[in-house]
Amino acid sequence: MTTKSTHTAITRHVVPRPHGWANIKGGAKRATSLHQTKLEAEKVAREQSRREHSELVIHGEDGKIQRKDSHGHDSKYSKG
Repeated sequence: MTTKSTHTAITRHVVPRPHGWANIKGGAKRATSLHQTKLEAEKVAREQSRREHSELVIHGEDGKIQRKDSHGHDSKYSKG
């Protein structure tokens, strides 16, 4: 018998927008918050990511992923 995991990984992203930076939950269509600077967006997103125990994904101006920070639910066997 095969069982499926009901745990869905939550992600939070900091992404560029035409007039600033957005903090958006993975899979959402609308931003949680909009900010003038990337630093402001990252600060708010990091606080939310810690509360959610989610992965924070920081994107550059080109939209490409620059780095990821995990804030919970890591396997005790994971590297790093």
